[in-house]
Amino acid sequence: MKVLVTGSSGFVGHRVTEMSQSQGWEVLTHVRKRNTDNSVQPSIVCSLEPSTDWRPVLHGVDCIIHCAARVHQMNESPEEAQHAYYDSNVLGTLNLARQAAEDGVKRFVFVSSVKVNGEWTTQGQPFLPTLDSPPEDPYGMSKYQAEVGLWQLARDTGIEVVIVRPPLVYGPGVKANFLSMMNWVSRRIPLPLGAIAAKRSLVYLDNLVDLILTCCTHPAAAGHTFLVSDDHDISVSQLLRFLAEIMNVPSRLIPVSPRFLLWGLTLLGKRTIAQRVCYPLQLDIGETKKILNWIPPVSFEDGLGKTVRAYQQQKDR
Repeated sequence: MKVLVTGSSGFVGHRVTEMSQSQGWEVLTHVRKRNTDNSVQPSIVCSLEPSTDWRPVLHGVDCIIHCAARVHQMNESPEEAQHAYYDSNVLGTLNLARQAAEDGVKRFVFVSSVKVNGEWTTQGQPFLPTLDSPPEDPYGMSKYQAEVGLWQLARDTGIEVVIVRPPLVYGPGVKANFLSMMNWVSRRIPLPLGAIAAKRSLVYLDNLVDLILTCCTHPAAAGHTFLVSDDHDISVSQLLRFLAEIMNVPSRLIPVSPRFLLWGLTLLGKRTIAQRVCYPLQLDIGETKKILNWIPPVSFEDGLGKTVRAYQQQKDR
């Protein structure tokens, strides 16, 4: 099995590369720019652009695992961001897939995002692979447009397309919001999140990668969109308490009404953050489990424990 992993220096792409190699696959790697810290030299160094020439690394590749994407950058206007998302995440992705089809690559696994479904769910109505309407978020829209283009390319060329939509991904080395939460708990900062009951779906990094690799080879995967999670939904309050328990520190959560919290953060210009905290975002992975005969190999408790231990080891260095 020969695969090309795009975005192989990223949080997900790096682990995809490691686990692919552990299975004995021949792995070609892609990075946007060369880094002297890379222990393994990338097979191709290039940006994800509409004009990028991928042909030097496509010969003999059985499957492309497309993890590379443009994410939000600071200090850019919404118009600049939307244009950049479209160039990279839509046109850049379709350019790669089109060249792959022309070179005889059999399968294209696209790591999309649950943002294609939306920012939150209605209580008791988790997201399904089918969509009620296109997303409003610019990043989510770019992923949605890429999905639409890939399905059309599959019809036109015969290349097998598989879409994977993950929610928030956590694991050793996680950054951004999840790292912030661990920092808050570790520093024993009181947080007004003790009354948040809305459940959210998360996915441990190795569970996501296990599903991605399954999608590379499973004969029933082609032509499907798969949602993925740990199959263990949890509220922000519960998550913070679990983190405190694993770190062996007191949980300092203040039970503030979600409605009041939403109102207060909105006044401070943080309505988007408030919605992410207070509203549910749940995924139904029943179809994923049924079609692929797949279950998450790592439990939520084990995944969270490994994430916290890696965080603590890094802090102690």
